[in-house]
Amino acid sequence: MDWREILIGKLLQIGKTIRIGKLLRFKTVTYPFTDYFHGFEKVKAIRRLFGERTEDVLSSLKVEFTWIGGYMRVNNEGHLVVNLRYLKNGDRVDIYLDIIHELVHIKQFMEGKQLFDSKYSYIERPTEIEAYRYVVKEARRVGLNDERICEHLKVEWISYDSFKQLAKTLNVNCK
Repeated sequence: MDWREILIGKLLQIGKTIRIGKLLRFKTVTYPFTDYFHGFEKVKAIRRLFGERTEDVLSSLKVEFTWIGGYMRVNNEGHLVVNLRYLKNGDRVDIYLDIIHELVHIKQFMEGKQLFDSKYSYIERPTEIEAYRYVVKEARRVGLNDERICEHLKVEWISYDSFKQLAKTLNVNCK
């Protein structure tokens, strides 16, 4: 055994002794979505998504703000999680499209769909394809061309080949 393995073993033993799991748990603070994201109840794409329930869904949706990781996501409780750095420094069009994408996931969550089905790769997951299709449709509606849509689709957690496959699946012409 080398010294790193011994050190990790000792740390794990100490962690069990002092019940480090309890120390790492913290209460997550959530806020009403509509307190921070105004006007989404009027957006046609959102109204198409939730129909007559749009105001109720958005007013009951909770949002968590974080400094750790990613851009936006839906967590296991059905809350929107937003990185504050992204919200402050990100491109407004990308933020708008990401909110649309995540609201599709909120609807899927409400329908009981499995958002993180490990049987599929990220770009083949039915819930992701549905969310991305909805975003591409909205991006085109607001006047974005394929080149700009491609910029939005490029994310660091998928390879270039996966990006090309996703674009092809979504009928977006990326050069």
